[in-house]
Amino acid sequence: MTTDPFFHPVSGMDLPRFAGIPTFMRLPLVQPDHDRFSEVDIGIIGVPWDSGTTNRPGPRHGPRQLRDASTMIRAQHGVTGLRPFETLACADMGDVGPNPVDILDSMERITAFYNKLRLNGIRPLTAGGDHLTSLPVLRSVARDEALGMVHFDSHTDLWDSYFGGQLYTHGTPFRRAVEEGLLDPKRVVQIGIRGSMYDTEDRDFAAANGIRIIPVEELHARGVEDVMVEAREIIGTAPTYVSYDIDFVDPTFAPGTGTPEAGGPNSYQALQVVRALQGVDIVGADLVEVSPPFDQTGGTAFLGVTIMFELLCAMIGQP
Repeated sequence: MTTDPFFHPVSGMDLPRFAGIPTFMRLPLVQPDHDRFSEVDIGIIGVPWDSGTTNRPGPRHGPRQLRDASTMIRAQHGVTGLRPFETLACADMGDVGPNPVDILDSMERITAFYNKLRLNGIRPLTAGGDHLTSLPVLRSVARDEALGMVHFDSHTDLWDSYFGGQLYTHGTPFRRAVEEGLLDPKRVVQIGIRGSMYDTEDRDFAAANGIRIIPVEELHARGVEDVMVEAREIIGTAPTYVSYDIDFVDPTFAPGTGTPEAGGPNSYQALQVVRALQGVDIVGADLVEVSPPFDQTGGTAFLGVTIMFELLCAMIGQP
């Protein structure tokens, strides 16, 4: 038994991948006013917004480039054999329309959009946007219970504030999420953390609240398989969110991001860590911080949508 063909992507055998209107993974566009909206199981959403960026801007352009790159995604996983689009009904649900001059209003708009998905039982896979995007998404997805989280990044995003008390930047979303009861800090693991530091405020907060930080040096020393075994032990079997900052990956492989840090995983390891999440109860996921102006080749976006496909397959489960 497979899903309704309406929810299957357009095949490159029927329409060349360089032709047609690009949607995420060539899936149908099913926005909230569509008469089949409630039939969607997993929705892919763009959040073209980077007002939380503190240095190099550009992730607001990420969803558009990610959509274009995603036309290369095919129907079957090359390793597991999973055919995700035949297993659950998936669709491109369009973009959230942000307010580019008002952070608080944009976050309200994002949460309201995701509330429509939650009320219809649709699990979201998000293409950001900067990492502040995760906070308004979690305000919807985690509305009824605190979630665990697997967080791939080179930064903790646990800072309290920037620039004299500004609470909402792409360096603060998970501090706010813990404070608001959206995340259970004892079920949060952050993997790949590295780079020079302002001080230890973020790591002190993690230690005080039970958040497990796995620095990139430990990831390299232990290997992906061993680290991901521990990650799964931390999150357990309860509902979990996955947040993936593209700067988790070494900038040799993903230069198109706002805050690159040397010494990260390669592109294969970037996929391995997600494959290790098969069977986890993933209620939502995001891929953020792809910044097209810093990689005109489009290679970062292509890696980004490949990671999104892996996330989608992890959300669906084994074939």
